[in-house]
Amino acid sequence: MRPRTTPPHPDGASHTATGEASPQVSAGTAGIEETIRRIGGRHAYLPVSYGSPITEAARWRHCAALLDTESELRHWRSRLAEWLRASYGDAPERTVSGYLMSWYLLVPGYLGALLFHAARRVPSLRPEDVAFRLTDDRPHPDGIALLAPGFACLPDDPASGTAEATTVADEHALAALLRARFAGHAARFVAAFAPTTRFGRRTLWAAATDALDIGVWLAGRVCGDEGAGVADAALLLPERLAPFTSGSTLRRLPDAAGEPQWTRRRESCCFHFALPGAPAPCATCPRVTPRNSR
Repeated sequence: MRPRTTPPHPDGASHTATGEASPQVSAGTAGIEETIRRIGGRHAYLPVSYGSPITEAARWRHCAALLDTESELRHWRSRLAEWLRASYGDAPERTVSGYLMSWYLLVPGYLGALLFHAARRVPSLRPEDVAFRLTDDRPHPDGIALLAPGFACLPDDPASGTAEATTVADEHALAALLRARFAGHAARFVAAFAPTTRFGRRTLWAAATDALDIGVWLAGRVCGDEGAGVADAALLLPERLAPFTSGSTLRRLPDAAGEPQWTRRRESCCFHFALPGAPAPCATCPRVTPRNSR
């Protein structure tokens, strides 16, 4: 069985964000630190904080150090493989790679999506400006830290014109900037991770596409308006825009009771089904749902 903690690819009907739902907040005249303080820790799904972590420093990983140091990335792979063997009895290479790419890419994807959705601000997503916390037992990210104060915003943002803010013309320009900043981080990950896995670059960019689409969907859910998150996903990924492998695949389908629910077709596979005793690929997997299905 899948562990009861957060799956590597959250998917619609089966995933429930925990913690108190928080509405969209006014950005205010304060900088990104105050914005994160108000929205980043109100829920249990990947809490977001600002600044270099002081407590539990040994559990935090700086994204740039992880991507620039081969031994750190391989160490994380080894820990993940050990956890899979202890939990399932085996750790197929493709499953280790599938989990790791999904978990890692959701860090910058969710960070950028949350601030875009909740405050119409886009932070720096450079690996040098992002860190994440790994749990001790199950080596997956369970917290994110933004390390840089700069952000992009809209002209009507009260902080527009301050030293830390870069103003863009409108929401479409802000969405394009988020795509570009996330793609820049994802490209660094692809360059570092590709030599350690048999996955091709299309598979890795498919996982990046999932991370951005899922990230803004989750942001809507945890902020109390799933539909608004879906709308932002369509704004961020209106169609296939290189290097991403598709537009947003979010759509409504009836659940077992016939009630319409938001779900999506994933672009990448986590290969959970390759573990001993695991069920067949899940319903949202590209191995099950044709790419032309919407």
